Parts: sequence; structure tokens; C-alpha cells
Amino acid sequence: MEYLTILQNLKKGIYHPIYLLQGEEPYYIDVLSDFIEDHVLTDAEKGFNQTVFYGKDSDPINIAESSMRFPMMASKQVIVVKEAQSLSKIELLASYAEKPLESTILVLAYKYKTLDARSKLVKAIKKNGVVFTSKKLYENQVPGWIDTYLKEHNYSITPQAAQLLTAYLGSELGKIANELNKLVIAVKDTNRITPEHIELNIGVSKDFNLLELQNALGEKDVLKANKIINYFGSNASLNPMQKTVAGLYFYFSKLFTYHFLKDKSERSVAAELRVHPFFAKEYVAAAKRYSPTKLYEIMGILREYDMKSKGFNSSTMLDTADLQKEMIYKILH
Repeated sequence: MEYLTILQNLKKGIYHPIYLLQGEEPYYIDVLSDFIEDHVLTDAEKGFNQTVFYGKDSDPINIAESSMRFPMMASKQVIVVKEAQSLSKIELLASYAEKPLESTILVLAYKYKTLDARSKLVKAIKKNGVVFTSKKLYENQVPGWIDTYLKEHNYSITPQAAQLLTAYLGSELGKIANELNKLVIAVKDTNRITPEHIELNIGVSKDFNLLELQNALGEKDVLKANKIINYFGSNASLNPMQKTVAGLYFYFSKLFTYHFLKDKSERSVAAELRVHPFFAKEYVAAAKRYSPTKLYEIMGILREYDMKSKGFNSSTMLDTADLQKEMIYKILH
């Protein structure tokens, strides 16, 4: 079952006796688990009818026995197993899952991994409850997720600002949601979030960041690229070299891919490279400035400096700032 369907059903009071919330992305698991914990029972009912277990400190037999109790002065009881991935012998819950009590809502929050779909437990939960697998988003999907999240709060965001947030925060949705919630509270003069709002409220420079470095390199703007990389060297804790290298490798890989696309229209480029259509024109222009041979060489340079930043294959004792300057020089020349 899909996340939004489950959430909408919960809001309508449509409950199932057992939920397996599993997968690599913990954000959706937390949202669904927290909703059940916060909204199914009233505060007065929770005292006798809501129990929270923690996987590493619990055993499945005790959880199953608790799940078979009837609620007191309420129509439901809620049992939440947090960190269920640490629950030893979780498969022993299969017997309960085959005949769950209708008056119990058992939630298994199984984070960062998934149970074997062929197992007796998963098959029983699919038959009698809900199995939801929370997949981690690819980084190119994050700007779209940010846009959707803000629309739910009656805000919008410029494509540049969404890309800036993604470049800075990565793809950890819980972390991104926290920052967006802060922005929604802080931004009072408008309901459209821009790079200026992000710089003011989150502390990410709108002029000296990974996205701007990519743009400078794509335009072969030597002066701008060196200004940004010098800023990175002076603010190493906020701009770790490994993150910069990874971002540039991701960027130049897309430029390399462009040269081998059959359809080089902007619409096709956006789809094939998985970039926002707003930026497709920039990728096309940047790719035309670099031959496939040079791009292949650049990816080799990035691999080389990733290793050097980690202390491998380096005959000289250059600091991170100097390594980055050297790397950018090789990319541009």
C-alpha cells in the first residue's frame, strides 16, 4: 500500500490490526508510526491501551501476548514496536500475524532494511494488515519532494532554492523536513521561498555553494570557480572535500551521458538526465563546452582527488584547500 493511501485511511479512522512499516527511508515510517501513536486513542485512553516497545529490549512473545489483550474502556489498543529491526527472532510474530486481534493495532517500525517478502511473517501481514516499504529517494527526486512538501503547507519554492537545499542537505528527508519547517515559520513576508531565504535562515551561502560551483565549471568561468573553491577551503567544516567531489562527479557524469543521448531536445535531456526541466538548458550548454574525452578525463581527476583527500596516492602533503584548488585547475585546463 502507498504512503498517502495509508495516511488518508488513518485520518478517516480506517485501521488495520497490524502494520509493517519497513525500508531504507525512515521519514515515512516515522510519520505513519507517529500518527497512529498520536491520533488513534484519546489522551484518556492511552494510559491503559497504548504500549511502546523497543526492539533491542523486547521479545516477540511478550509483544504477541500484549497484542492479544483486549482494550480497557476503549475500542482499540495500540502497540508500537520502535526499532523493530533490532528485535531478535521477529519471525516468531508470524503466529500472531496469522490471527491478529481486530481490537489491536500493532505497528512494527522496521527501519533501514526490509524483511524477506517470502517469510511467513510478511505473508501473514500482507493478508491481514498492511505492508509498507519506504524507499530512499534518489537525489534528483529530492527537489520535487521539497516542492510537494511545501505545497502541502501552502508555500512554493524556486527551482534554484530547491536545488540549493538538496545540494546542502542531501536526500535525508527527515533532516530536510525539519529545515523546511523552520523556513515556513521564519519566512513571513511571502509564501515563495528563494535562495535568499535559505541563506538568511539556514546559513547556506547563495553564492558560494556546490550548485554554484557546478554552474561556474559548466560555464568554464575560471574566476568564479576559483572564488568558490577558495571559499570552500576557508570553510572546510561546512564544505567537506569528499562531498564536493561526490557532487561534481554526479554533475560531470550527467554531462558525459548527454553526449550519447539520441534525443538531445531539452525535454528529453531533462528526463534522461533526471534534472529539473528548468535546468536542462544549462546542462545542454555545459555539455557542449566539454568533449566526451575531456569529461572522461575529469571523472578520472575526481576519483584521483577523492583518494588523495582520504590520504591515498598522495606523494605531497597538501592540505584540503590546496588539493581542491589543484583539482579545479586540472578540471578547467
